[in-house]
Amino acid sequence: MSAVEAARRGDRDLLLGLAPATFGAGGAEPYAAALRNADNVLYLRRSRDGGLTAAATMDAGRWSADADDTDQRLLDGLTGPVLDIGCGPGRMVRAAMDRGLSALGIDVSPTAVRIAVDAGLSVLKRSVFDPMPLEGGWAGALLVDGNIGIGGDVTALLTRCAELLAPRGALLVEVSHDPARNERYDGRLEDASGLLSDVFPWAEVGVDALAGHATDAGLRIDHDWRLDGRWFARLHHA
Repeated sequence: MSAVEAARRGDRDLLLGLAPATFGAGGAEPYAAALRNADNVLYLRRSRDGGLTAAATMDAGRWSADADDTDQRLLDGLTGPVLDIGCGPGRMVRAAMDRGLSALGIDVSPTAVRIAVDAGLSVLKRSVFDPMPLEGGWAGALLVDGNIGIGGDVTALLTRCAELLAPRGALLVEVSHDPARNERYDGRLEDASGLLSDVFPWAEVGVDALAGHATDAGLRIDHDWRLDGRWFARLHHA
């Protein structure tokens, strides 16, 4: 199922009083708990055939910390306005605002949004597939910390991002360490105490596979680079 189809299904779910599956939500809400306790480590597991496979470790504390040098380098050359998609507690929003840029973050987690707003940041509780301020006018948009996986359909997500970007806007994407990775799956978050989220659609993609998704979305990779163990790509309208 594509992310667009999932979003439509989510609308029907809301009409039925059900919440659509999103990153780390539902169940015991380990994502929300981790944001309230920055020492909490999270594990992203693949859900297959009713069981859980090996997990990737996520450092929740980094999401709540100040932007580091690698984060700051990502903002070089952006003039604003900047949209951080899946912003969490808002470290990249704060980094952009500290540079004097107009910036907005969006996240589907009420806890993340509340933390960011309480810190004085401009953040909305919203999905990237919802109506957005400045449609077609964002000079920069960010998909970092694995957020290229939102919705489990990379092409649909990039297509939506292309709609949000200004004609000369830039989309900055953090990709997998494996350039050929191109995987979509059902995931669950687990914390150190074993609390599990509901199942949600997710994806992982490397820079080589990203190129094909970008082409299908009307975008192109301008360049990519590795820094401090992370890999990024900068995309523009084709």
